[in-house]
Amino acid sequence: MRIVFMGTPDFAVPTLDALVAAGHEIVAVYSQPPRPGGRRGRELTPSPVQRRAEALGLAVRTPVSLKGADEQAAFAALGADAGVVAAYGLILPRAVLAAPRHGCLNVHGSLLPRWRGAAPVQRAILAGDAETGVGIMQMEAGLDTGPVRLEGRTAIGGKTAGALTEELAAMGARLMVEVLGDLDRHSAAPQPDEGVTYAAKIDKAEARIDWTRSAVEIERLVRAMNPAPGAWFEVAGERVKLLAADVLPFSFPGGEGTTVDEQLTIACGDGAIRPTLVQRAGRGVSSAEEMLRGFPVASGTKL
Repeated sequence: MRIVFMGTPDFAVPTLDALVAAGHEIVAVYSQPPRPGGRRGRELTPSPVQRRAEALGLAVRTPVSLKGADEQAAFAALGADAGVVAAYGLILPRAVLAAPRHGCLNVHGSLLPRWRGAAPVQRAILAGDAETGVGIMQMEAGLDTGPVRLEGRTAIGGKTAGALTEELAAMGARLMVEVLGDLDRHSAAPQPDEGVTYAAKIDKAEARIDWTRSAVEIERLVRAMNPAPGAWFEVAGERVKLLAADVLPFSFPGGEGTTVDEQLTIACGDGAIRPTLVQRAGRGVSSAEEMLRGFPVASGTKL
């Protein structure tokens, strides 16, 4: 097929690679414009999708918006059989959705209609969902409301957002190639009316640990914020990211946010956690044990 691919972050790269490997003709790649990055944010940094597309020798377009008539006309002029979208990050107007012969298909990282929206992986972890997955959705004007052609599932278990995103990206790439290989066999099924939830974009303020929450909830937060933005707390005026932790069954009523031993075990609203992987400001990731050797935290310290 003649495909227009639209994606921006690392999550989208496996789908682009899979389409190329499957022999589809990628007539154009759309990605969000380069953002300030590099040293001190002075250099414009292209997205992971743009970098990969350019390495593959594909034509890349990075419009700020697709709302203008000229951009929509340029998109339609590509004569695509299908648009394939994976975490593009821009709203697609109706004219764009309707331009390809088979419309636009989206790789969405949840089991729709649960977790429509921007941060489905993190929200699934935060909510304690037992499983999640990927849906290949036929796009329409609503926010992730379109019918689903094919779905894959996986258990969440103790996975971090980073690990789960990587797994779902690979799964979505396989499923998209399968759907495009036989659109008739993978007909679009409407989403259920019940069970709709919305995955709001992660606010950096959410990453600060609230020790009045239960140890189970805090451990989910740690995994949902790993690798970015990273759950964090302060000790002795220094910010420490918490990247992994064990949940302990012990309770310390009234001691929320206080260390209860020399191993950095921290009392929570219910239960306690013991950090296993941490990162001090301006330093590399280390085990909690390694950090404590050079940065001891006494029992009874209020975080």
